[in-house]
Amino acid sequence: MRLVLSLWPLLLSGGVLLGANGLQSTLLAVRGGAEGFPPLVVGLLLSAYYAGLVVGCQAAPGIVRDVGHIRAFTAFASIASAATLLHAVVVDEAVWLGLRVATGFSFAVLQMIVEAWLNERATNETRGQVLSAYRITDFAAVTALQSSLVLFDPMGFTLFALLSVLVSVALVPVALTRIEAPAPPASARLDLGALWRLSPVAAAGAALVGLTASSFWAMSPVFVAGYGYAPSDAGPFVGAIILGGALSQAPVGWLSDHLDRRLVLLGTTVGASGMALVLPVAAGVSLEALLGAAALFGALALPGFGLSIAHANDHARPGTTLSVNGGMLLLYGAAAIAGPVIASQAIARFGPEGLFWWVAGGYALLALFCTYRMTRRAAPEPAAPYVAVPRTSPAVFALDPRTEEGEAQSPR
Repeated sequence: MRLVLSLWPLLLSGGVLLGANGLQSTLLAVRGGAEGFPPLVVGLLLSAYYAGLVVGCQAAPGIVRDVGHIRAFTAFASIASAATLLHAVVVDEAVWLGLRVATGFSFAVLQMIVEAWLNERATNETRGQVLSAYRITDFAAVTALQSSLVLFDPMGFTLFALLSVLVSVALVPVALTRIEAPAPPASARLDLGALWRLSPVAAAGAALVGLTASSFWAMSPVFVAGYGYAPSDAGPFVGAIILGGALSQAPVGWLSDHLDRRLVLLGTTVGASGMALVLPVAAGVSLEALLGAAALFGALALPGFGLSIAHANDHARPGTTLSVNGGMLLLYGAAAIAGPVIASQAIARFGPEGLFWWVAGGYALLALFCTYRMTRRAAPEPAAPYVAVPRTSPAVFALDPRTEEGEAQSPR
Protein backbone atom coordinates (compact mmCIF):
# COMPACT_ATOMS: atom_id res chain seq x y z
CA MET A 1 0.00 0.00 0.00
CA ARG A 2 2.86 2.38 0.81
CA LEU A 3 4.31 1.84 -2.66
CA VAL A 4 0.96 2.54 -4.33
CA LEU A 5 0.53 5.74 -2.32
CA SER A 6 4.00 6.90 -3.34
CA LEU A 7 3.00 6.45 -6.99
CA TRP A 8 -0.15 8.60 -6.77
CA PRO A 9 1.18 11.32 -9.15
CA LEU A 10 1.72 8.78 -11.94
CA LEU A 11 -1.52 6.90 -11.22
CA LEU A 12 -3.45 10.18 -11.19
CA SER A 13 -1.90 11.28 -14.47
CA GLY A 14 -2.56 7.93 -16.12
CA GLY A 15 -6.14 7.77 -14.88
CA VAL A 16 -6.94 11.29 -16.06
CA LEU A 17 -5.49 10.54 -19.50
CA LEU A 18 -7.41 7.28 -19.86
CA GLY A 19 -10.68 8.84 -18.68
CA ALA A 20 -10.36 11.89 -20.91
CA ASN A 21 -9.42 9.77 -23.91
CA GLY A 22 -12.39 7.45 -23.45
CA LEU A 23 -14.88 10.29 -23.13
CA GLN A 24 -13.39 12.09 -26.12
CA SER A 25 -14.05 9.07 -28.34
CA THR A 26 -17.68 8.95 -27.24
CA LEU A 27 -18.13 12.72 -27.53
CA LEU A 28 -16.75 12.84 -31.07
CA ALA A 29 -19.05 10.05 -32.20
CA VAL A 30 -22.05 11.85 -30.67
CA ARG A 31 -21.06 15.25 -32.08
CA GLY A 32 -20.15 13.79 -35.47
CA GLY A 33 -23.54 12.12 -35.78
CA ALA A 34 -25.32 15.32 -34.74
CA GLU A 35 -23.31 17.30 -37.32
CA GLY A 36 -24.51 14.95 -40.05
CA PHE A 37 -21.29 13.00 -40.58
CA PRO A 38 -22.05 9.73 -42.44
CA PRO A 39 -21.75 6.56 -40.31
CA LEU A 40 -18.61 5.63 -42.26
CA VAL A 41 -16.87 8.85 -41.19
CA VAL A 42 -17.98 8.40 -37.56
CA GLY A 43 -16.43 4.93 -37.64
CA LEU A 44 -13.26 6.18 -39.28
CA LEU A 45 -12.72 8.58 -36.36
CA LEU A 46 -11.81 5.65 -34.10
CA SER A 47 -10.00 3.84 -36.92
CA ALA A 48 -7.81 6.90 -37.36
CA TYR A 49 -7.09 6.93 -33.62
CA TYR A 50 -5.93 3.30 -33.68
CA ALA A 51 -3.79 3.97 -36.75
CA GLY A 52 -2.03 6.74 -34.83
CA LEU A 53 -1.75 4.52 -31.75
CA VAL A 54 -0.07 1.65 -33.61
CA VAL A 55 2.47 4.00 -35.23
CA GLY A 56 3.01 5.82 -31.92
CA CYS A 57 3.76 2.60 -30.05
CA GLN A 58 6.55 1.92 -32.53
CA ALA A 59 7.95 5.47 -32.54
CA ALA A 60 7.70 6.37 -28.83
CA PRO A 61 10.91 4.70 -27.59
CA GLY A 62 13.03 6.62 -30.10
CA ILE A 63 11.34 9.91 -29.27
CA VAL A 64 11.85 9.43 -25.54
CA ARG A 65 15.46 8.40 -26.08
CA ASP A 66 16.17 11.57 -28.08
CA VAL A 67 14.47 14.22 -25.90
CA GLY A 68 13.81 12.60 -22.52
CA HIS A 69 10.63 11.57 -20.69
CA ILE A 70 9.44 14.92 -19.37
CA ARG A 71 10.07 16.85 -22.60
CA ALA A 72 8.33 14.16 -24.65
CA PHE A 73 5.41 14.06 -22.21
CA THR A 74 5.10 17.84 -22.23
CA ALA A 75 5.17 18.02 -26.02
CA PHE A 76 2.61 15.30 -26.70
CA ALA A 77 0.30 16.36 -23.86
CA SER A 78 0.26 19.78 -25.50
CA ILE A 79 -0.51 18.24 -28.90
CA ALA A 80 -3.31 16.09 -27.45
CA SER A 81 -4.77 19.05 -25.57
CA ALA A 82 -4.67 21.29 -28.64
CA ALA A 83 -6.19 18.58 -30.84
CA THR A 84 -9.11 18.26 -28.43
CA LEU A 85 -9.91 21.96 -28.71
CA LEU A 86 -9.46 22.03 -32.48
CA HIS A 87 -12.29 19.51 -32.88
CA ALA A 88 -14.68 22.17 -31.57
CA VAL A 89 -13.09 25.02 -33.52
CA VAL A 90 -12.99 23.30 -36.94
CA VAL A 91 -15.92 20.94 -37.46
CA ASP A 92 -14.78 19.24 -40.65
CA GLU A 93 -14.57 15.54 -41.46
CA ALA A 94 -11.06 15.58 -42.97
CA VAL A 95 -9.67 17.79 -40.19
CA TRP A 96 -11.16 15.55 -37.50
CA LEU A 97 -9.65 12.43 -39.06
CA GLY A 98 -6.22 14.06 -39.07
CA LEU A 99 -6.65 15.18 -35.48
CA ARG A 100 -7.60 11.63 -34.43
CA VAL A 101 -4.40 10.24 -35.95
CA ALA A 102 -2.43 12.87 -34.03
CA THR A 103 -4.36 12.04 -30.85
CA GLY A 104 -3.71 8.32 -31.16
CA PHE A 105 -0.01 8.91 -31.73
CA SER A 106 0.17 11.34 -28.79
CA PHE A 107 -1.62 9.04 -26.37
CA ALA A 108 0.64 6.14 -27.34
CA VAL A 109 3.64 8.23 -26.30
CA LEU A 110 1.95 9.58 -23.16
CA GLN A 111 0.77 6.21 -21.86
CA MET A 112 4.06 4.50 -22.68
CA ILE A 113 5.90 7.13 -20.61
CA VAL A 114 3.55 6.83 -17.62
CA GLU A 115 3.63 3.04 -17.69
CA ALA A 116 7.41 2.86 -18.06
CA TRP A 117 7.71 5.20 -15.07
CA LEU A 118 5.39 3.00 -13.02
CA ASN A 119 7.50 -0.01 -13.92
CA GLU A 120 10.62 1.84 -12.77
CA ARG A 121 9.24 1.87 -9.23
CA ALA A 122 7.80 -1.65 -9.24
CA THR A 123 9.79 -4.71 -8.21
CA ASN A 124 9.21 -8.30 -9.22
CA GLU A 125 7.18 -8.75 -6.02
CA THR A 126 5.04 -5.62 -6.41
CA ARG A 127 4.32 -5.44 -10.15
CA GLY A 128 0.92 -7.08 -9.71
CA GLN A 129 0.00 -4.64 -6.94
CA VAL A 130 0.99 -1.63 -9.06
CA LEU A 131 -0.85 -2.98 -12.11
CA SER A 132 -3.99 -3.58 -10.02
CA ALA A 133 -3.91 0.00 -8.72
CA TYR A 134 -3.44 1.28 -12.26
CA ARG A 135 -6.33 -0.86 -13.53
CA ILE A 136 -8.64 0.35 -10.75
CA THR A 137 -7.72 3.94 -11.58
CA ASP A 138 -8.40 3.19 -15.25
CA PHE A 139 -11.87 1.73 -14.67
CA ALA A 140 -12.86 4.41 -12.17
CA ALA A 141 -11.79 7.34 -14.35
CA VAL A 142 -13.27 5.99 -17.59
CA THR A 143 -16.60 5.04 -16.01
CA ALA A 144 -16.96 8.32 -14.11
CA LEU A 145 -16.17 10.51 -17.11
CA GLN A 146 -18.41 8.54 -19.47
CA SER A 147 -21.30 9.15 -17.08
CA SER A 148 -20.57 12.88 -17.08
CA LEU A 149 -21.67 13.16 -20.72
CA VAL A 150 -25.26 13.71 -19.52
CA LEU A 151 -24.16 16.92 -17.76
CA PHE A 152 -23.03 18.84 -20.86
CA ASP A 153 -24.35 19.69 -24.29
CA PRO A 154 -22.23 17.75 -26.84
CA MET A 155 -23.00 20.47 -29.41
CA GLY A 156 -21.32 23.12 -27.27
CA PHE A 157 -17.71 24.10 -26.62
CA THR A 158 -17.65 23.46 -22.87
CA LEU A 159 -17.00 19.71 -22.85
CA PHE A 160 -14.21 19.98 -25.41
CA ALA A 161 -12.62 22.69 -23.26
CA LEU A 162 -12.90 20.58 -20.10
CA LEU A 163 -11.34 17.57 -21.83
CA SER A 164 -8.49 19.79 -23.01
CA VAL A 165 -8.03 21.03 -19.44
CA LEU A 166 -7.92 17.44 -18.15
CA VAL A 167 -5.20 16.46 -20.61
CA SER A 168 -3.21 19.56 -19.67
CA VAL A 169 -3.65 18.92 -15.93
CA ALA A 170 -2.42 15.33 -16.40
CA LEU A 171 0.92 16.89 -17.33
CA VAL A 172 1.43 18.43 -13.89
CA PRO A 173 1.99 15.30 -11.73
CA VAL A 174 4.50 13.92 -14.23
CA ALA A 175 6.35 17.21 -14.65
CA LEU A 176 6.70 17.67 -10.88
CA THR A 177 7.33 14.07 -9.83
CA ARG A 178 10.51 13.28 -7.93
CA ILE A 179 10.49 9.72 -9.21
CA GLU A 180 13.63 9.10 -11.24
CA ALA A 181 13.02 8.86 -14.97
CA PRO A 182 13.51 5.35 -16.36
CA ALA A 183 15.38 4.31 -19.47
CA PRO A 184 13.36 4.56 -22.71
CA PRO A 185 10.72 1.80 -22.87
CA ALA A 186 11.17 -1.00 -25.38
CA SER A 187 8.97 -1.08 -28.45
CA ALA A 188 7.03 -4.12 -29.55
CA ARG A 189 7.51 -5.53 -33.04
CA LEU A 190 4.36 -6.77 -34.73
CA ASP A 191 5.22 -10.27 -35.99
CA LEU A 192 1.93 -11.84 -37.10
CA GLY A 193 3.57 -15.06 -38.21
CA ALA A 194 5.27 -15.62 -34.87
CA LEU A 195 2.08 -14.92 -32.93
CA TRP A 196 0.08 -17.28 -35.13
CA ARG A 197 2.64 -20.07 -34.75
CA LEU A 198 2.72 -19.55 -30.99
CA SER A 199 -1.06 -19.80 -30.57
CA PRO A 200 -3.64 -19.50 -33.34
CA VAL A 201 -6.43 -19.02 -30.77
CA ALA A 202 -4.59 -16.17 -29.03
CA ALA A 203 -3.79 -14.41 -32.31
CA ALA A 204 -7.34 -14.84 -33.62
CA GLY A 205 -8.70 -13.68 -30.26
CA ALA A 206 -6.65 -10.48 -30.29
CA ALA A 207 -7.68 -9.71 -33.87
CA LEU A 208 -11.38 -10.51 -33.57
CA VAL A 209 -11.75 -8.80 -30.19
CA GLY A 210 -10.01 -5.76 -31.69
CA LEU A 211 -12.40 -5.78 -34.65
CA THR A 212 -15.54 -6.11 -32.54
CA ALA A 213 -14.54 -3.93 -29.58
CA SER A 214 -13.49 -1.00 -31.75
CA SER A 215 -16.80 -1.37 -33.57
CA PHE A 216 -18.98 -0.82 -30.52
CA TRP A 217 -16.68 1.76 -28.93
CA ALA A 218 -16.88 3.83 -32.11
CA MET A 219 -20.49 3.33 -33.13
CA SER A 220 -22.38 2.95 -29.83
CA PRO A 221 -23.48 6.62 -29.89
CA VAL A 222 -24.93 6.07 -33.38
CA PHE A 223 -26.68 2.93 -32.12
CA VAL A 224 -28.17 4.76 -29.11
CA ALA A 225 -29.31 7.72 -31.20
CA GLY A 226 -30.83 5.37 -33.77
CA TYR A 227 -33.36 4.20 -31.19
CA GLY A 228 -34.44 7.72 -30.34
CA TYR A 229 -32.49 8.22 -27.13
CA ALA A 230 -30.82 11.52 -26.29
CA PRO A 231 -27.20 11.91 -27.47
CA SER A 232 -26.11 12.26 -23.84
CA ASP A 233 -27.39 8.71 -23.13
CA ALA A 234 -24.45 7.32 -25.10
CA GLY A 235 -22.14 8.04 -22.13
CA PRO A 236 -24.07 5.92 -19.59
CA PHE A 237 -24.44 3.18 -22.23
CA VAL A 238 -20.68 2.98 -22.79
CA GLY A 239 -20.12 3.34 -19.04
CA ALA A 240 -22.41 0.36 -18.38
CA ILE A 241 -20.37 -1.80 -20.77
CA ILE A 242 -17.15 -0.79 -18.99
CA LEU A 243 -18.63 -1.39 -15.54
CA GLY A 244 -19.84 -4.85 -16.51
CA GLY A 245 -16.41 -5.71 -17.85
CA ALA A 246 -14.73 -4.47 -14.67
CA LEU A 247 -16.94 -6.61 -12.44
CA SER A 248 -16.41 -9.78 -14.45
CA GLN A 249 -12.61 -9.69 -14.64
CA ALA A 250 -11.99 -11.51 -11.36
CA PRO A 251 -14.47 -14.42 -11.77
CA VAL A 252 -13.57 -14.94 -15.42
CA GLY A 253 -9.88 -14.88 -14.54
CA TRP A 254 -10.38 -17.42 -11.75
CA LEU A 255 -12.22 -19.78 -14.07
CA SER A 256 -9.55 -19.51 -16.75
CA ASP A 257 -6.85 -20.41 -14.21
CA HIS A 258 -8.69 -23.64 -13.34
CA LEU A 259 -10.06 -24.71 -16.73
CA ASP A 260 -8.87 -24.83 -20.32
CA ARG A 261 -8.64 -21.12 -21.14
CA ARG A 262 -10.06 -21.81 -24.58
CA LEU A 263 -13.17 -23.23 -22.95
CA VAL A 264 -13.61 -20.06 -20.90
CA LEU A 265 -12.98 -17.93 -23.99
CA LEU A 266 -15.52 -20.04 -25.86
CA GLY A 267 -18.11 -19.50 -23.12
CA THR A 268 -17.61 -15.75 -22.91
CA THR A 269 -17.66 -15.29 -26.69
CA VAL A 270 -20.84 -17.34 -27.06
CA GLY A 271 -22.39 -15.27 -24.27
CA ALA A 272 -21.16 -11.99 -25.79
CA SER A 273 -22.58 -12.99 -29.16
CA GLY A 274 -25.94 -13.78 -27.58
CA MET A 275 -26.05 -10.55 -25.57
CA ALA A 276 -25.13 -8.55 -28.67
CA LEU A 277 -28.32 -9.86 -30.26
CA VAL A 278 -30.27 -8.93 -27.11
CA LEU A 279 -29.07 -5.30 -27.10
CA PRO A 280 -31.25 -4.12 -30.03
CA VAL A 281 -34.26 -5.79 -28.38
CA ALA A 282 -33.49 -4.11 -25.04
CA ALA A 283 -33.07 -0.76 -26.82
CA GLY A 284 -36.68 -1.00 -27.94
CA VAL A 285 -37.90 -1.52 -24.36
CA SER A 286 -36.43 1.24 -22.20
CA LEU A 287 -33.18 2.97 -21.32
CA GLU A 288 -32.99 0.96 -18.09
CA ALA A 289 -33.29 -2.31 -19.98
CA LEU A 290 -30.65 -1.15 -22.44
CA LEU A 291 -28.18 -0.23 -19.68
CA GLY A 292 -28.72 -3.56 -17.93
CA ALA A 293 -28.16 -5.48 -21.15
CA ALA A 294 -25.07 -3.35 -21.85
CA ALA A 295 -23.57 -4.29 -18.47
CA LEU A 296 -24.14 -8.00 -19.13
CA PHE A 297 -22.68 -7.64 -22.61
CA GLY A 298 -19.58 -5.91 -21.20
CA ALA A 299 -19.15 -8.62 -18.57
CA LEU A 300 -18.92 -11.24 -21.32
CA ALA A 301 -17.21 -9.26 -24.08
CA LEU A 302 -14.45 -7.29 -22.36
CA PRO A 303 -12.44 -10.18 -20.83
CA GLY A 304 -11.76 -11.58 -24.32
CA PHE A 305 -8.45 -9.77 -24.85
CA GLY A 306 -7.16 -10.71 -21.40
CA LEU A 307 -8.07 -14.36 -22.00
CA SER A 308 -6.27 -14.29 -25.34
CA ILE A 309 -3.19 -12.75 -23.72
CA ALA A 310 -3.23 -15.38 -20.96
CA HIS A 311 -3.52 -18.22 -23.49
CA ALA A 312 -0.60 -16.79 -25.47
CA ASN A 313 1.47 -16.71 -22.27
CA ASP A 314 0.66 -20.35 -21.60
CA HIS A 315 2.55 -21.16 -24.82
CA ALA A 316 5.25 -18.47 -24.64
CA ARG A 317 8.87 -19.42 -24.00
CA PRO A 318 10.51 -18.12 -20.82
CA GLY A 319 11.86 -14.62 -21.31
CA THR A 320 9.50 -13.72 -24.19
CA THR A 321 6.41 -12.57 -22.28
CA LEU A 322 7.00 -8.86 -22.82
CA SER A 323 7.48 -9.15 -26.59
CA VAL A 324 4.56 -11.57 -26.97
CA ASN A 325 2.18 -9.34 -25.01
CA GLY A 326 3.30 -6.19 -26.81
CA GLY A 327 2.84 -7.91 -30.16
CA MET A 328 -0.65 -9.02 -29.14
CA LEU A 329 -1.54 -5.43 -28.26
CA LEU A 330 -0.37 -4.16 -31.63
CA LEU A 331 -2.28 -6.95 -33.39
CA TYR A 332 -5.38 -5.83 -31.48
CA GLY A 333 -4.73 -2.23 -32.53
CA ALA A 334 -4.08 -3.10 -36.16
CA ALA A 335 -7.33 -5.09 -36.37
CA ALA A 336 -9.20 -2.32 -34.54
CA ILE A 337 -8.51 0.04 -37.45
CA ALA A 338 -10.91 -1.97 -39.65
CA GLY A 339 -13.66 -2.62 -37.08
CA PRO A 340 -15.44 0.76 -37.16
CA VAL A 341 -15.41 0.78 -40.97
CA ILE A 342 -17.19 -2.58 -41.07
CA ALA A 343 -19.60 -1.50 -38.33
CA SER A 344 -20.50 1.71 -40.11
CA GLN A 345 -21.40 -0.23 -43.23
CA ALA A 346 -23.52 -2.65 -41.19
CA ILE A 347 -25.46 0.30 -39.76
CA ALA A 348 -25.86 1.90 -43.18
CA ARG A 349 -27.26 -1.34 -44.60
CA PHE A 350 -29.36 -2.70 -41.73
CA GLY A 351 -30.02 0.27 -39.43
CA PRO A 352 -28.75 0.74 -35.85
CA GLU A 353 -29.31 -2.93 -35.00
CA GLY A 354 -26.74 -3.78 -37.68
CA LEU A 355 -23.95 -2.71 -35.30
CA PHE A 356 -24.56 -5.47 -32.81
CA TRP A 357 -25.53 -7.97 -35.49
CA TRP A 358 -21.99 -7.52 -36.81
CA VAL A 359 -20.52 -7.69 -33.30
CA ALA A 360 -22.50 -10.88 -32.63
CA GLY A 361 -21.13 -12.38 -35.82
CA GLY A 362 -17.53 -11.49 -34.90
CA TYR A 363 -17.79 -13.15 -31.49
CA ALA A 364 -19.56 -16.16 -33.01
CA LEU A 365 -16.70 -16.57 -35.49
CA LEU A 366 -14.19 -16.55 -32.63
CA ALA A 367 -16.28 -19.13 -30.76
CA LEU A 368 -16.29 -21.41 -33.80
CA PHE A 369 -12.54 -21.08 -34.20
CA CYS A 370 -11.98 -21.88 -30.51
CA THR A 371 -14.13 -24.98 -30.87
CA TYR A 372 -12.14 -26.11 -33.90
CA ARG A 373 -8.75 -25.52 -32.26
CA MET A 374 -9.79 -27.46 -29.16
CA THR A 375 -10.08 -30.53 -31.39
CA ARG A 376 -6.61 -29.97 -32.86
CA ARG A 377 -4.41 -29.22 -29.85
CA ALA A 378 -4.40 -30.26 -26.22
CA ALA A 379 -4.75 -27.58 -23.57
CA PRO A 380 -1.44 -26.50 -21.99
CA GLU A 381 -1.00 -26.19 -18.26
CA PRO A 382 -1.55 -22.54 -17.24
CA ALA A 383 1.89 -20.95 -17.17
CA ALA A 384 0.77 -18.00 -15.03
CA PRO A 385 -2.51 -16.57 -13.74
CA TYR A 386 -4.94 -14.50 -15.78
CA VAL A 387 -4.22 -10.78 -15.56
CA ALA A 388 -6.46 -7.93 -16.70
CA VAL A 389 -4.31 -5.33 -18.45
CA PRO A 390 -5.21 -2.01 -20.08
CA ARG A 391 -4.95 -1.82 -23.88
CA THR A 392 -2.74 1.26 -23.80
CA SER A 393 0.89 0.73 -24.81
CA PRO A 394 3.39 -2.17 -24.84
CA ALA A 395 5.09 -0.67 -21.78
CA VAL A 396 2.17 -1.68 -19.56
CA PHE A 397 3.11 -5.34 -19.93
CA ALA A 398 6.29 -4.78 -17.98
CA LEU A 399 3.95 -4.44 -14.97
CA ASP A 400 2.34 -7.79 -15.74
CA PRO A 401 3.28 -10.20 -12.89
CA ARG A 402 3.65 -12.97 -15.49
CA THR A 403 6.66 -11.10 -16.89
CA GLU A 404 10.01 -12.34 -15.65
CA GLU A 405 12.14 -9.97 -13.60
CA GLY A 406 14.82 -9.62 -16.26
CA GLU A 407 12.29 -8.74 -18.93
CA ALA A 408 10.56 -6.14 -16.78
CA GLN A 409 13.67 -4.09 -16.20
CA SER A 410 14.35 -1.42 -18.78
CA PRO A 411 17.82 -1.53 -20.34
CA ARG A 412 20.28 0.76 -18.59
